[in-house]
Amino acid sequence: MDVQVLRSRVENINTLPTIPGVLKHLSAIIENPKVSLSEISHFVSNDPSLTTKVLKMVNSAVYGFPGRISSVTHAIMLLGLNVVKGLLLGISVFEVMQKAMLGLREHSLGCAVTARLIAQKKGLKEPEEVSVGALLHDIGKVILALEFPAEYESAMNTAQTRGIPIVEAEKTAFPEAHAAVGAWLAQKWRFPRGLVDMIEYHHCPNLSKSASLETAIVHFSDVLVHARGLGFAGDDTVAAVDPAAFELLRFSQDDIKEILRGLEDSIESSEEPWLDT
Repeated sequence: MDVQVLRSRVENINTLPTIPGVLKHLSAIIENPKVSLSEISHFVSNDPSLTTKVLKMVNSAVYGFPGRISSVTHAIMLLGLNVVKGLLLGISVFEVMQKAMLGLREHSLGCAVTARLIAQKKGLKEPEEVSVGALLHDIGKVILALEFPAEYESAMNTAQTRGIPIVEAEKTAFPEAHAAVGAWLAQKWRFPRGLVDMIEYHHCPNLSKSASLETAIVHFSDVLVHARGLGFAGDDTVAAVDPAAFELLRFSQDDIKEILRGLEDSIESSEEPWLDT
């Protein structure tokens, strides 16, 4: 299989029988460059299950508005179009994440919480956008595992037996790894370049041209959550932090301890309902 064949199959996500109907409808709406907040609000409000999941997520530790948002319209106005697009996609793929890889949902949510904490610590104006990047950073794994189950299982076995990161093992089975696959989808969904970068370069944040700090945050969150052992993302290795990302973030040991305490507090204070979407 060459790269073009892989990309074509990935971009035809709407034809995958394993993808839930809500995600198929949602991706069609999101790909519309003229879609408005009111259209998205109307779409969500007409689906009681999705409405419940959106309000649960927005009021959870992931976004830091506990118990304050009671309507989808309020959530969408507060978070903005790009964040809501990513949030809806994240919620929609959760149900297939567990089919693709047990524990990936928990890992992704842990990364989203951690990334928001770091973004706030660095004084970013839009910490929720970074949180969305972290929520969706491994979406390529979901698509590869659903579309090519035998090959992806082989890649996970390779990662396990050889003790290597899943991103390296994927390259033994596919012409591109999950980060590129996720970026193809993010481009198809017309996400802003910064969000595409967070997904595409979360293993090599130094390559990001349009969101270097945000991508470094997603990368660092991924490493911290791996080290914490929250969820499962395809391998048991803990990667070293990219030196350029570490230099950009300039965190002390105390800073890192504080971030990890924030993650623990989020999990404990919510009694983990945020894993229950």
